[in-house]
Amino acid sequence: MKRDFADFWNLMWELALGVCAAFALMNAFAPPQDLPWKPLDLNHPLGQATEAKVADFEVPFAASPEEVRGATDACIQTLRDAGVEVRPAGDRDDGGFCQVRGAVTITGGAVTPLKPGGLTMQCPLAVRYVIWDRQVLQPAAEAIYGSRAVAVNNYGTYSCRRIYGSTEVSDRPSEHARANALDVASVTLADGRTVSVLNDWDGQGPNGTEGSGLLRRIREGACRVFSTVLSPDYNDAHKDHLHLDGAPRGLCA
Repeated sequence: MKRDFADFWNLMWELALGVCAAFALMNAFAPPQDLPWKPLDLNHPLGQATEAKVADFEVPFAASPEEVRGATDACIQTLRDAGVEVRPAGDRDDGGFCQVRGAVTITGGAVTPLKPGGLTMQCPLAVRYVIWDRQVLQPAAEAIYGSRAVAVNNYGTYSCRRIYGSTEVSDRPSEHARANALDVASVTLADGRTVSVLNDWDGQGPNGTEGSGLLRRIREGACRVFSTVLSPDYNDAHKDHLHLDGAPRGLCA
């Protein structure tokens, strides 16, 4: 009986050592973007744990001021560590569901400028934008046109409204009401051309099939970065822009 008991604990000890060794190897050699306990680095490719790391910066609607400040400070530091110039944006309360807390404004640095700039956006949305810019937009522009994107022309982030501007109280609030969505209208490249969702989505516009190819590629890539991505393929309300947001639901269309 004593021998069986000793054998059991020896086995448990060996298993524990094996688990520790496996963890040490994983921690040392696995890509950091795949390990949830490693800090988010925006210079790394997308990984298995990227989405969860970005979600750590999300601010729940009922979060305390201390929780908002803690999550936002950590998010801002992640952006700054990646060479992105960013400043906190003031809170906004337009009543009801139109409340913005823990938002930031990207002011420059190692990221493609938003035009117009000075946008207020939730900090996790800013993180998603930087990831999309580096991992999706720039590689796609280089691959298709051999030219870098120099501006992302947009219709803004914040708007106190329900989805599609509906006045029906049964319709849910838009993510724009929390500055948690970005509407991308077109992309301007270093070679001077502008690829527009309205004009180039179907491949019949001034940039032909290459323009359509770029837009569809950055839409598909956005689906790996943002929670919700809506394009002209979704409905007529999005015929002139790509809607990118960080809502907890998942939809790519």
